[in-house]
Amino acid sequence: MTELRFTKLQGLGNDFLIIPVDDVRTLQTARETAREMCERHYGAGADGIIFVTAARHDDADFASRIFNADGSEAEISGNGTRCVAAYLYHSGRWSAPEIRIATAAGVKIGKLSARTGERFDFEFCMGTPSFASDEVPMALDYPIKRVAGYPLHLGGDLFEVTCLSMGNPQCVLFVPRLDGVNLGEIGPLLEDHPIFPNRTNVEFTHVLSRDEIEILIWERGAGHTLSSGTGSCAAAVASMLNGLTNRSVRVRTEGGLLHVEWRDDDMVMLTGPAEVIYEGRWRRD
Repeated sequence: MTELRFTKLQGLGNDFLIIPVDDVRTLQTARETAREMCERHYGAGADGIIFVTAARHDDADFASRIFNADGSEAEISGNGTRCVAAYLYHSGRWSAPEIRIATAAGVKIGKLSARTGERFDFEFCMGTPSFASDEVPMALDYPIKRVAGYPLHLGGDLFEVTCLSMGNPQCVLFVPRLDGVNLGEIGPLLEDHPIFPNRTNVEFTHVLSRDEIEILIWERGAGHTLSSGTGSCAAAVASMLNGLTNRSVRVRTEGGLLHVEWRDDDMVMLTGPAEVIYEGRWRRD
């Protein structure tokens, strides 16, 4: 029997199982482990699992790999990366005010701004957004430099979408109200739409004011989640790109409030909490 030690954390209800390993490059059964451990009824229950190890290069302090609940690997998770950072401070593996975590979408740098018990608040630099269709990516007959207000056909319906990459594919739809969104039906259809060769994350977005938006989230590989860091960044940037908000906004998710700023240097800053829930041991034959 083998045993994995893990720590469960959540970022505004977006929950992850953090597992320390010797080397994130040599994972053999990560996909199967993710499906088993993330199962809500027979496993520990989570939106994803994240393996973390000390980095083997000078650009980062730690390296991570994230796998969704369905076993697929994700490039990056904003809430997940915050949870990794909180785990590293909680476990005593790190204590400096700044932390650099390598992901499949590059190194993300975070600053610890507050700690209250097992709750940690961070500001993370999530990098620069990409708007070109081939960088999202999207399978179009002709590439588009900026995918904003793009007419996307879904069955007999037509949706206007703004698509971008925050290190992972994002599809943002602006709606007059969130309570009219059939998330469970439209979310998976958009996630698996053939125009997105790598599938996509989906954010239904309602603009409340120049300084605040609210979103509903359908995540690639995880389904309906209460919050998403990169999804919040994408929804905020899309709102800014379309002239609907200022460059600094509050993002209301079902799990709580995040703050996103798109700076003049093109960097997107994400601020929010992560909290340790419990530690456990996963045993398997």
